[in-house]
Amino acid sequence: MSGVTLKNAIKRYGETQVIHGIDLTIDHGEFCVFVGPSGCGKSTLLRMIAGLEETTDGVIEIGSRDVTRADPAERGIAMVFQTYALYPHMTVAENMGFGLKMNGVAKAEITERVGEASRILKLDDYLERKPKALSGGQRQRVAIGRAIVRGPEVFLFDEPLSNLDAELRVDMRVEIARLHKEIGATMIYVTHDQVEAMTLADKIVVLRAGVIEQVGSPLGLYNDPDNKFVAGFIGSPSMNFMEAVVEGAGVRIPALDDMIVATDVALPAAGQPVTIGVRPQNITLSAGDGTTTLGLREHLGGVAYDYLDTKTGERVIVESRGESEVKSGAPVKVSFAAEDAMFFDAKTEARLR
Repeated sequence: MSGVTLKNAIKRYGETQVIHGIDLTIDHGEFCVFVGPSGCGKSTLLRMIAGLEETTDGVIEIGSRDVTRADPAERGIAMVFQTYALYPHMTVAENMGFGLKMNGVAKAEITERVGEASRILKLDDYLERKPKALSGGQRQRVAIGRAIVRGPEVFLFDEPLSNLDAELRVDMRVEIARLHKEIGATMIYVTHDQVEAMTLADKIVVLRAGVIEQVGSPLGLYNDPDNKFVAGFIGSPSMNFMEAVVEGAGVRIPALDDMIVATDVALPAAGQPVTIGVRPQNITLSAGDGTTTLGLREHLGGVAYDYLDTKTGERVIVESRGESEVKSGAPVKVSFAAEDAMFFDAKTEARLR
């Protein structure tokens, strides 16, 4: 079994602590994605698992082995970086097998392992080419193949698609998902792109400022976030947030012409502020006569995004399909089902349930 366990993992640079006591279990064969904004500590945490960053305190286990102080080569991991780092003078086959050659592996075994990785990654037609004759996506597949031939217990990916264009990113997401399904290895993947996280992961770890905000399945985090940060980070476009005031058995939303939303959620006392969140696809627009107006509409073919101007200046995005009779600049009425709204404490940002 080659799962990964972190117990109170801490990383400090001098007096500055950047990873704050991470406890996490990644089961054997899971595809786990670390996601969060730039500077949240996700790459640092990955490099701690790899042994490229020293763990200041705590324990890191791979399988049943404590590898906290082990050298990277002794951890049974293979890492794929943002840059391909291929040798330009070597062929694809030579690049993929170079690490094995340096470790004294027999030539016949190298050929066998490279052939198997090539089959999995559909690189058979490119084995004799050099990197300059490959596309960006093909080069990244070679970098992944170089990791596969090592037969690691755990694969680590550090934003491997960030240097690719949009179309190649989609293609490579599919390739990596297929790779995981075929070889069944434990994979840990770092990205700031929540779309990659949602489409690839069995388990998502949402990080902010070196702390885990929430761990769960993609749909689990999307449908049941613990706080405003997770609710806003998971989902594209992100959730709309508006300030509201508790009134009776619900809340009043100043931004939407003092719209009242009833709820059975445990709210603070009357008159207290809360934050209400609604996803763009759960909002319906119609012609209105208040102060909320349609500012801009983006047509993306089968879907459109409407950006509303509110009297409080708060941003509201509405996702719609098909043509709308409401024109830019016209007043609109906003409606949504009460059960589609989420409520958050105005100070702590914790979910109110």
